[in-house]
Amino acid sequence: MTHSPRVVVLSGGLSHERDVSLRSGRRVAEALRLAQVEVTVHDVDADLIPMLSDIRPDVVWPILHGASGEDGSIRDVLELLDLAYVGTGPRSSRIAWSKPVAKSVVARAGISTPDYVTLPQSLFRELGAQAVMNAVVAKIGLPLVVKPSRGGSALGVTLVRSIAELPRAMVTCFAYGDVALLERAVTGTEVAVSVIETADGCQALPPVEIVTDGPYDYDARYNPGRTEYFAPARVTAEQAETVARTAIEAHKALGLRHISRTDLILEADGSIQFLEVNVAPGMTETSLFPQAALAGGRELPELYRSIVETARVRQDS
Repeated sequence: MTHSPRVVVLSGGLSHERDVSLRSGRRVAEALRLAQVEVTVHDVDADLIPMLSDIRPDVVWPILHGASGEDGSIRDVLELLDLAYVGTGPRSSRIAWSKPVAKSVVARAGISTPDYVTLPQSLFRELGAQAVMNAVVAKIGLPLVVKPSRGGSALGVTLVRSIAELPRAMVTCFAYGDVALLERAVTGTEVAVSVIETADGCQALPPVEIVTDGPYDYDARYNPGRTEYFAPARVTAEQAETVARTAIEAHKALGLRHISRTDLILEADGSIQFLEVNVAPGMTETSLFPQAALAGGRELPELYRSIVETARVRQDS
């Protein structure tokens, strides 16, 4: 490449995770500037398409969390404008964005994932909430985790230990979407494994272990003090290799591109359970992706520039 890439970082948007996106975008832009990359940061608004059409950046990096940033829609727009961008294409983004669909895809690829059921809010009204909840507990058991079928940052997620806690958990979940995923709770070491694709190919960064004083909810994720991170995770070399391989397998099975982060549980017997995957990992000061990169001895400016350079080579979504 003969010139430094011109990059537009997209952050903000109108989802519940707007603040996190703004912080992530600011961090990535700062790192890219340190790597001598010309960066413009832009929100998702009526000025975006005219601006992109006017300046024609070499690469767009959408760091948008929540619906429009991760459901493929903003990526569809970038495809329409024929712009190269960092991250997964629109079709695979939609698959990853739906937690039940992603779980079914990775399960077909031979990756274990906790038993689950997906239920829309309308079904609870039609069949009677208590009858449905009784059937769920009878089949999946307790404890279980209730979460919106789409969404991130653990918004609307509740750990349910008794059937008496289930109604409130459902109300909390449905505040963030009209379809709930009810999943068997698994215990063990929670790790997040980030995957990157650069000129050297597809590789996993060191796993980051997550230890909280309670549920790993929105507050625990983004406000320092609630959560302790171990980067790299306190696991054996063999376990680290296994979770890395699992994350890369999930990345490939779902058709992801450039970057992803897979959340896994390493159970006491050594088995791995897939929870979910993120096509637009958080990049804030407490986020898992940058922690993993630093634990692997990588400098963020150089790593982010290498990801941008990889995205400059246009690939099919």
